[in-house]
Amino acid sequence: MVSRILIIQTAFLGDVILCTPLIKATRKLFPHSFISFLLIPETKNILENNPHLNEVIVYDKRRKDKGLKNFFKMVKYVKEKDFDLAIIPHRYLRSALLAYFAKIPQRIGFDKSSGSFLFTQKVTYQSNWHEVLRNLSLLDDFTGDILDKTPELFPSFQDFSYAQELLQDSGIKENEKIVGIAPGSIWATKRWLPERFAEVSDLLIKKAGAKVIFLGSKEDEKLCLEIANLMQEKPVVLAGRTNILQSAAIMSKCKVILSNDSAPVHIASAMKKPVVAIFGSTIPGFGFAPYGKGHLIIEKKMDCRPCGIHGKNKCPKKHFKCVTEITTSEVFEALLTKINIQE
Repeated sequence: MVSRILIIQTAFLGDVILCTPLIKATRKLFPHSFISFLLIPETKNILENNPHLNEVIVYDKRRKDKGLKNFFKMVKYVKEKDFDLAIIPHRYLRSALLAYFAKIPQRIGFDKSSGSFLFTQKVTYQSNWHEVLRNLSLLDDFTGDILDKTPELFPSFQDFSYAQELLQDSGIKENEKIVGIAPGSIWATKRWLPERFAEVSDLLIKKAGAKVIFLGSKEDEKLCLEIANLMQEKPVVLAGRTNILQSAAIMSKCKVILSNDSAPVHIASAMKKPVVAIFGSTIPGFGFAPYGKGHLIIEKKMDCRPCGIHGKNKCPKKHFKCVTEITTSEVFEALLTKINIQE
């Protein structure tokens, strides 16, 4: 009998959001088990209020818990919790080592993981599948078909109240055409051009009668303000003023979300909102496109693309055509179709 389960995913925001169907399926399979999820501090907010989890364990592997001594402190902490089963969608050695040294008897992960030799069960990593389906395949030995595969987030009443307050203070009413725009990414080759975000935002305000909100983390605030300064019309910049679940609450009020290939794509899809996603140097085929129906992807096919799984700081070919050839007009037209569908 499996009574205590640990899921390990210490990667980025989007990776944890795309684990939420796995969490939900694990709870359905093991309704009476104690289920924990181990992640990094930057992603903790994502799983707040998740009804399928009993516990979230924070492992600050890059700062407070950095180094071998602190790694074994975490091993000891996890070992004391006496887990029966570790499900490890994260594909890096440290996650596999953690479960192994904590002596969790069943350890399931992908064959492509650098720590796969430490697993008791290896699952084939299907590179042409969406990440949601890949993660769910880790449960294949326990179940046949999982019907509900949708990512989900659970903003609290306070998150929704704060979102409503921000919108009201910005002069935006709930029944207006609100378009959320997330122009950030840590990788330069994933980011559409600031001047094009400005142009499409002006068109949304002038021609579509929309209210434009720029969303993102504190790190994205400077970029959002730069774009706002390039505009003729006046948008609302909320980047840096919300945590993840508050951003999710704001997105729930939007008609559509425009985003680069980055975490906001997955926040929006988890809130059941249509996404227009711009893919530059990366491709949807990696498995990180917005999950579900009703989304649009804008990309340019070219021989040099993709140039890396995560994007790069500079275009290796120096022409950056995968981004520069995406025009303002095609993005605007894509957004218009989603605004009109929602009316």
